[in-house]
Amino acid sequence: MDKSAGQKRASHILYPPTNPFDQRMLEVGEGHVLYVEQCGNPGGLPVVVLHGGPGGGCSPAMRRFFDPEVYRIVLFDQRGCGRSRPHASVSANTTWHLVRDIETIRGALGISRWVVFGGSWGATLALLYAQACPERAAWLILRGVFLMTRAELDWFYGGGAARFFPDQWRRFTALVPEDERGDMIAAYHRRLFSGDSVQEVRFARAWTMWENALASLNSPAEAGSPPADYARAFARLENHYFHNGGFLERDDQILHNLPRLSTVPGIIIQGRYDMVCPPASAWRLSQGWDRGQLRMISLAGHALSEPGIAAELVRATQEVARLIGADA
Repeated sequence: MDKSAGQKRASHILYPPTNPFDQRMLEVGEGHVLYVEQCGNPGGLPVVVLHGGPGGGCSPAMRRFFDPEVYRIVLFDQRGCGRSRPHASVSANTTWHLVRDIETIRGALGISRWVVFGGSWGATLALLYAQACPERAAWLILRGVFLMTRAELDWFYGGGAARFFPDQWRRFTALVPEDERGDMIAAYHRRLFSGDSVQEVRFARAWTMWENALASLNSPAEAGSPPADYARAFARLENHYFHNGGFLERDDQILHNLPRLSTVPGIIIQGRYDMVCPPASAWRLSQGWDRGQLRMISLAGHALSEPGIAAELVRATQEVARLIGADA
C-alpha cells in the first residue's frame, strides 16, 4: 500500500500499536524520578504527549494517534503518577515543576523543537509550556481545552455539571457532611490528605468515578470502581492542583498571555457536548489566539476515546506532519 493510501485510511482509524524503542527513569530533582518512553521513528518528527489529570499517567493507547513511520513519540508520566516516583506525592509538585520537567526531558533527548500534544489538563500544560518556551513548540495539538479558571472548577465541582448528572452528583456529594458541600474541592482535600489510607482510597475512588461518569457520551451509568493505587494518585494530584488554582498567578493567566503564542500555530479539537471541559473555554481560546484553529466535533464529549475526537486527532497529526515537512 502506498503512503497516501495509508494516510487516507488512518484518518478514520487509529494507527496500529507500536512498542517503545527507549524507556528510562529520568531524575528531575526534588526527589522525583519520571518514567519516559520513546516509540515510533527515532529519526522522525518529535512530539511530546502530555496526559491529563493532573495524575492520569500515560498509556499505550496514546501512541496510536501518530504515524510511527513519521513521528518520534515521547510520552512520560508526570510527577507523582503512573510509573514515576514517588507515587501519589504532591511534594515539589506544581505546574511550574512540570513545565521545567518538559524542558528537562527535551534537553535529555537532544530535541530542539517538538510538536506538543495534550488533552484536558494536558492541554492546559501544553499552553503554559508553549507560553513559557514558545521557541520550543513547533505546533500545539489540543483536545478538550481546560484553562484552569475558577469558572471551570465551579462548573464541575460547584453544581453546574450536576444539573445534567444529578444521580452521579448525589453519589459524589453524599460522602461529605452537608455543611461542607459548598466547597467540594476543599471537603475532599481534607479527606484525600487525611493520613488515613482507607479513607483516602475511599474518597479517591469517589472523586475519580465522578469524573469518569461524565467523560464520554457513552459512559456507563454504573462504572466500575478504579484500582486503589491509580485512584489515589489521580485524585490526590488533581485535587492538589485544583485546591491551589493550578499554581497560576492570575485566574485568566492563559488567555492573558496569548500574545506569547503569536509565533506558535495550533489545532484545537473540542467535543460539542463535553461535560468535563465545556466548549466555552475552547471558543475563548480560539478567539484570542490568531494561529489557533478550532474544530468542534458535533457528537462527542470529553474522552480521548470518543470516535469523532479520535479520528480528528489522527487527521490533525497527519496535517501537522505535512505542514512541518513542507516548511522544512
